[in-house]
Amino acid sequence: MQLIKYGHACVRLETDDRVLVIDPGIFSQAEALDGVDEVLVTHEHPDHLDIAKLVAAGQRNSAFRVYLPSAAIESAPELGGTAVAVEAGQRFTAAGFAVDVVGGAHAEIYDGLPGCANVGFIVDGTVYHPGDALFVPPSPVETLLVPAAAPWLKLSEALDFVRAVRPKRAFPIHDATLNKLGQEYFDGWLDFKGNTEYTRIPDGKPMSIR
Repeated sequence: MQLIKYGHACVRLETDDRVLVIDPGIFSQAEALDGVDEVLVTHEHPDHLDIAKLVAAGQRNSAFRVYLPSAAIESAPELGGTAVAVEAGQRFTAAGFAVDVVGGAHAEIYDGLPGCANVGFIVDGTVYHPGDALFVPPSPVETLLVPAAAPWLKLSEALDFVRAVRPKRAFPIHDATLNKLGQEYFDGWLDFKGNTEYTRIPDGKPMSIR
């Protein structure tokens, strides 16, 4: 399987002729959706859900589908029939990949906010994208996409999350707000104390994960 990061929280998974994209938001490159039939979206915030990009993809492809929480569908009526509701505890197939839905709630920023739904996706039992949450799944995963920078996140929490999940490897996501120095700072700590194989994937560069 190849994993390609397309900015911030957006990743594209490719194996054989199967392609699946997760969280194409406003900070991600539009080419992430090239040739894609099915997309997973963890929650409704625009850095994970770029409605304009998804509507355009749906107009180009009648088979295009977006899987996301029902609350996110309500916030994006423009998606129309391309939207498919999912919830925690569900298992389904997207683009030929087995997808398990976990979690359910966005991490709190302050005073209960934002208080919206957020699901994580485990793809083929091996790649875990948590969205905006630090939910530890009940089953082990080999590859963890770990959030690096957010108003709801501290460095120590990211480290604790990686240690709790105990993946074989971890790659950073959710890092568009970090400059080069901030990325190096985060990477240094994750490499030092994450207790896993940790690597930063340059945007647009495929990484083989098995």
